[in-house]
Amino acid sequence: MAADTNLPLIGNLTADPEIRYTPAGVPVANFTVASTPRVFNRAAGEWIDGEALFMRCTAWREMAENVAESLTRGSRVIVFGRLKSHSWTTEDGQRRSRIDLEVDEVGPSLRYATAKVTRTPRPSATTTATTTAAADRSGDLVGAGVGGDPWSGTSAGWGAASPGDDSPGL
Repeated sequence: MAADTNLPLIGNLTADPEIRYTPAGVPVANFTVASTPRVFNRAAGEWIDGEALFMRCTAWREMAENVAESLTRGSRVIVFGRLKSHSWTTEDGQRRSRIDLEVDEVGPSLRYATAKVTRTPRPSATTTATTTAAADRSGDLVGAGVGGDPWSGTSAGWGAASPGDDSPGL
């Protein structure tokens, strides 16, 4: 939606992600990312830590399960999402509010680490039709219009040779 405030966030998880399930059985993972900017102090001639930002993040559905399975406390991550404001009244009548990041994409940062990606199984054809909207939000390739496994390298696509490409042997 055009009115959403989208932003990237790079930082470290402050604790292992917590996963829970809604009454309807939908998985939700919550985690907090600490992002500390580094600034150069010209007088001292050195880099120093700026003020840390702690952002609570929420991932839904299959992504929630993947986050809970893949990420741990201290993991450096790159998160893209939308800011959401939540307001509530405490039991003693005080109004509270909080801004969270509703996660669209998340992954490990490879700046200081390596990772091996394991694709999760795709849903069956009968469930795919009913979950297309959710799968599109989670980044799955449902309805992409390309036959076969997009990772097998056998279909013509971006990785296939095209007119004008030089042979590696030339």
